[in-house]
Amino acid sequence: MDDAWRGSVDIAIGKAWTARAFDVETKALAKLAQPGADFYGIHASNDGKVMIFAGAVPIKAGETVIGAVGVSGGTGKQDQGVAEAAAQAFARG
Repeated sequence: MDDAWRGSVDIAIGKAWTARAFDVETKALAKLAQPGADFYGIHASNDGKVMIFAGAVPIKAGETVIGAVGVSGGTGKQDQGVAEAAAQAFARG
C-alpha cells in the first residue's frame, strides 16, 4: 500500500503466522488476550511472534485450515476487512 509503514510487512507476516498457529482470526484472539481473559499474555509466547492485532484470517479448504492471510498498513478495521476478503476469494478460487 502506498505510504504504508515498512514495519507493516513484518506485522502482516506475524499476523498470518499467528492466525495459522492458533487457527483463529487475530481479531478474535485479541479479545481473548485482554487482562483477565483466558489467553492474557499469549502475545509474549512463541518468542514474541504472536500478533494480537486485527487483520489476519485462517484460510480453509472446507473445514481444514490450510494457511492464513495477514494484512497490515491500515486501521485494524481496514486490515480485517482486506484479510477477510482475501480469505473468501481464496476459498472461492
